[in-house]
Amino acid sequence: MSTPALRLGHDAGLRFDSLPPLSLYVHLPWCVRKCPYCDFNSYEARGALPDIEYVDALLRDLRAELPLAQERSIETIFLGGGTPSLFSGAAIRRLLDGVRASVALSSKAEITLEANPGAVDAASFAAFREAGVNRLSIGIQSFRDEQLRALGRVHDSSEAETAVATARAAGFDNLNLDLMYGLSGDDAAGAVADLERAIALTPTHVSWYQLTLEPNTAFERRPPPLPDDDAVARIEEQGRALLAAHGYERYEISAYAQRGRRCVHNLNYWQFGDYLGIGAGAHGKLTLPAEAAIARRAKTRNPRTYLQRAGAAAATSEERVATRSQAALELLMNALRVLDGMPIETFEARAGQPAAAIGPARAEAAARGWLGDELDRLRATPAGLERLNKLLELFA
Repeated sequence: MSTPALRLGHDAGLRFDSLPPLSLYVHLPWCVRKCPYCDFNSYEARGALPDIEYVDALLRDLRAELPLAQERSIETIFLGGGTPSLFSGAAIRRLLDGVRASVALSSKAEITLEANPGAVDAASFAAFREAGVNRLSIGIQSFRDEQLRALGRVHDSSEAETAVATARAAGFDNLNLDLMYGLSGDDAAGAVADLERAIALTPTHVSWYQLTLEPNTAFERRPPPLPDDDAVARIEEQGRALLAAHGYERYEISAYAQRGRRCVHNLNYWQFGDYLGIGAGAHGKLTLPAEAAIARRAKTRNPRTYLQRAGAAAATSEERVATRSQAALELLMNALRVLDGMPIETFEARAGQPAAAIGPARAEAAARGWLGDELDRLRATPAGLERLNKLLELFA
């Protein structure tokens, strides 16, 4: 999905009377092989990973970011990549111990690590669990071997099922499985068969999303033949019905969870919470009440440069969101992805403005049937979710 351009308005400033919850995103950039659809900041590992050296750089980065925490505790941690499961158990323990020593961590913190079949083993899963990771997100993408080959994955369907069983044996009871649909030559039968195999493994969460051709990827340069819109609509209709029948509630455009198992970290993103970002290419978003602004921070992308500069000002770039129109649009780009939407009081607190500031656009969106007419909540209708870009353009 493309994103509408932000228009910086010369409107009234922002005001924040409270701070939102705070999360921590950690980027581990190496993988076994760069997938042709991937636009993340990731690099093929060549030789031994400098995992301990990189963890020490991450902790320098974190210590430099701590003033932005503004005395809040960390509610969630997400280790993403790349393929974080390539890191040793000792490195992950060193990282999480260092986080605990540097900043307050909620006693109920959700700590997620991304893992790929073919890039992890039983000993690693056990070590991750012992280090404090309590949620795994396993990148399956498909259970069809021919599709896995086309996607450039390094595992097959048997290894995918083995990885889930191995994770459970290591003590993980909170598991997300990543699956794609709308693959080359895909149809409803194939996509639903993937879902059926995923559901049979009883994950607590499923991220089921459509393959898109992202800029600067191998698939953008050499596009595979993808199903048309009607075929995708049939896949979505049948797949969503199957997930619902097995107790997976769709709570975001591409996220489905068993009761009580929504991803707390991602919900904080979508609800416009704050997050520190550490690691090569990591992004963060922080509310700054004293400066009447929101800071968007990004770290240098190249891992070698990051290893040298982490924790120094030269490793970080920053942009400020300081107008009502920009803050409202950035919030809505996230919050309207969630099927429950957002309470008005949360919008006012996190966008730093009264709801009246978006009153005309809100009324127009409701008149078109894209936004619910609830007074106390901002929520996209099913028609609005299908036209989310058009809906957001009303607020730009």
